[in-house]
Amino acid sequence: MSTGVKLAIGATVIIAVTTYMAYVGASSSWQYYLTTDESVAEAEKFVGQRVRVSGKIVDGSLETSADRTQARFAMTGTRERLDVVCSGRLPDNLSEGMDVVVEGRIEASGLLRGDKVLTRCASKYESGQSPASSDGAPANESKGAQ
Repeated sequence: MSTGVKLAIGATVIIAVTTYMAYVGASSSWQYYLTTDESVAEAEKFVGQRVRVSGKIVDGSLETSADRTQARFAMTGTRERLDVVCSGRLPDNLSEGMDVVVEGRIEASGLLRGDKVLTRCASKYESGQSPASSDGAPANESKGAQ
């Protein structure tokens, strides 16, 4: 075999392997997420499969271990409720009422067993202080009769 043919075969193999690895890496990172309502309505379709589910943590449902590596909570969408058990490092800001995306597998019982929790950022900043008027007094206080 000539050197040119060997180089062509080698280049083809390298390009094929690189393309395959890029496809596999990209397809797993571009995984679409389901809403809580979709995951509950079609749970039997997703049993055993790796999924990402988006929802809001139900107030009063969040329980975490002391070392924050285990959590149990319920997520809700617009209609449905989904029970979740997570293992692994939890975000420091994880709290009730927060929008989250949980990655894991849906079990036959309907439970989402997650291994990764992503918190979603608020859409706007709220400082918790009322804006001041031009004289420095809070804008929502009346100045009284003068």
